[in-house]
Amino acid sequence: MDLFNAVHEQMDAVRLPLVAVTVTAARRLNTPLVAILHWHGFRRASPLVLPGIDIPPRSVPGSAIQVRHAWHCIEAVDEVLLDAAWRLGAWDLERVERRGCNVVGASAGEALACRQAFGDYDGASADDALIDGAPDRGELMQLAANEGYLRWLFRPVKGGLWRALDERDDTLGPDGGRPPPCPILPVPRQRQGRSRTVYRLGAVRRILLP
Repeated sequence: MDLFNAVHEQMDAVRLPLVAVTVTAARRLNTPLVAILHWHGFRRASPLVLPGIDIPPRSVPGSAIQVRHAWHCIEAVDEVLLDAAWRLGAWDLERVERRGCNVVGASAGEALACRQAFGDYDGASADDALIDGAPDRGELMQLAANEGYLRWLFRPVKGGLWRALDERDDTLGPDGGRPPPCPILPVPRQRQGRSRTVYRLGAVRRILLP
């Protein structure tokens, strides 16, 4: 599972800065992962040019990628995400685990969070919100609604919107990335079904003056 190269290929093709990368997995071993690349950019809502009418731009839709690779524990996915986040210069990597929303007592907010984790944005058409390259996304979302899911998030500096802040991180190279391997080891998941883990990747080793 080489998430770093998959993200890098998308960056070369789209040629826009990344705001964030999210990866979501249903809580069942060996199911495909859904990675969503969130771009920073705008496009015209219509190719038509009408005299006297200003057509407002819309945000560039995200890109969904389905990652197929056998994984037998959450820590194995953590290792892949840590590698990608480290090499892309992210300050940290967040992992959250959530229960399924098709359970008694689950709130509307939990259902919304589950849909959004798989790129199903309430009130937005599919073409406006997402370029869908994950054919099993809907089935995986239903599985997650029943059994729970995990979602990882990091914000790249290399090729990302956050390049302007790279001077605050002393671990970054000139291009905003870091050479492999990532020195941070995965943390075993907790067993209660809902948890949040943050891996700190960046560091500041000097005094920052205002």
